[in-house]
Amino acid sequence: MSDASCSQDHILTTTEELEALYGEPLGRSLIKEIDHISDHYRAFVEASPFLIIASIGPEGLDCSPRGDPAGFVRVADEKTVLIPDRRGNNRIDTLRNIVRDPRVSLLFLIPGVGETLRINGTARITTDPDLCQSFEMQGKVPKSIIEVRADRVYFQCQKALVRSRLWAGETQVLRDQLPTAGQIMAALSEEPFDHAAYDAGYPEHMKKTIY
Repeated sequence: MSDASCSQDHILTTTEELEALYGEPLGRSLIKEIDHISDHYRAFVEASPFLIIASIGPEGLDCSPRGDPAGFVRVADEKTVLIPDRRGNNRIDTLRNIVRDPRVSLLFLIPGVGETLRINGTARITTDPDLCQSFEMQGKVPKSIIEVRADRVYFQCQKALVRSRLWAGETQVLRDQLPTAGQIMAALSEEPFDHAAYDAGYPEHMKKTIY
């Protein structure tokens, strides 16, 4: 960030400076944090069709989406959730990070619900065949399962989703208002790339490769 847009005189660099600016956390924000998945929090996990998983590795941070029908994340016990690793693009950024640094953070979203749920903990990857088979979808079995051991679990209040109006129908953005995936690929590719053919064929490609 350039000096013109952000004066170095106003950069906060210590926790003491942050605490002086923001003050003490509200008591309610601390009460909701526990070290396990309670029945109330389990209900949020099981109702969520979408989560974001943050991980860290030698190359830096990564934040990746995961989605499936609600209930796709399985609560194995009060400390453990299981996430199937569905077919993707084989970048496996999250998995690469986990095998080198197990720290992860999960953010669960539920359509129409303002509160989100956060689970911070450590992860490991298993290829147990019986466990993988138990997550079969449309005849396809995930290659691995991400097992997350919870250290901190808490819900986030509605403010961010209310301010963004994320679930309001009138705020939905029409896809044609943004560049298509094919157009982005064509712009970034050093070789000739037929973006129109890519975009036209993607719906059928999605049907064949989603699982």
